[in-house]
Amino acid sequence: MESISAPVDLRDVELRHLTALVAVAEERSFGRAAARLGYTQSAVSQQIAALERIVGEPLFDRPGGPRPIEITPAGTVLLAHAQAIVGRISTAADELAAHRAGRVGRLTIGTFQSVSVEILPTVLMRYREEQPELQFRLIESDSQLDLLERLAEGELDLTFGVMPIVGDEFEVTPLAADPFVVLSPIDSELAGGSETVNPSELDGVAMIGQRADDTCQLTLESGMRMAGVEMEIVFRSNDNGAVQAMVRAGMGHAVMARLACDPDDPTVLVRALDPPIPPRVIAVVQRQRIHQAPAAARFIELTRQACAELMPEALPLPSAAAPPGGDA
Repeated sequence: MESISAPVDLRDVELRHLTALVAVAEERSFGRAAARLGYTQSAVSQQIAALERIVGEPLFDRPGGPRPIEITPAGTVLLAHAQAIVGRISTAADELAAHRAGRVGRLTIGTFQSVSVEILPTVLMRYREEQPELQFRLIESDSQLDLLERLAEGELDLTFGVMPIVGDEFEVTPLAADPFVVLSPIDSELAGGSETVNPSELDGVAMIGQRADDTCQLTLESGMRMAGVEMEIVFRSNDNGAVQAMVRAGMGHAVMARLACDPDDPTVLVRALDPPIPPRVIAVVQRQRIHQAPAAARFIELTRQACAELMPEALPLPSAAAPPGGDA
């Protein structure tokens, strides 16, 4: 007649019981197991005794004297599972420590042209020097609204943007002021020897601009109107290089954020506005949350450092929120 064994209930088994089982089995000594775990020998004995009561049979043969203890068949069955569980917990602890240090995982970041060219390369190189295991995924868009929607939906961990940025669901960290500068063909009459350009000199002049709903362009045109200038846009492009190329070709002048233009172009004269109009304020945006990922916090810190080096101008207070558009 086939015997039917009683079911074994292991719901009361605790991690400390399994840790003691693994240590005693591997050391073949309660004393050495206690030293390995940093416990007293009696504490290890108590953990094994408690586990044996739950299992319902001995897990070790204790011959006494100088002879080492031997694991029983039941102990061997349980040991394989205990080693797997203890190993997984150890791995989880290592991965959690790496997460807290910002060494592992992936950050998905929204960006736009000028940030991709001037800021992100510096930040990514510095982060990779610190934590080479962290992975990055970048999504570039010339629409700030698109980036903010992706952030709100959880597709992005962070995104760069131009203030003002709307939404109670967002946490905004201003990074730096990026002043507007004037780009002129090197041989234009407006270039005539002056190191700066008064905004009034651009009234009625053919201008190259960006898309009308672009956040940067909206900020720029608002500032020019405050200076009494209505810009006469003859060509629009959201490609920074295309805007500068049209200036180079003599089609007109342009007002661009300094970070968005190439000041080393020998065929284009780049000058400051005097008096200046309000600069665009570049920010990094994340969703409001109680716990911020350490990797994201370190990314923001490195980005602030890079922006302070690239754009050392004093940061103005953020203006009141307004509907977002795109960016350059």
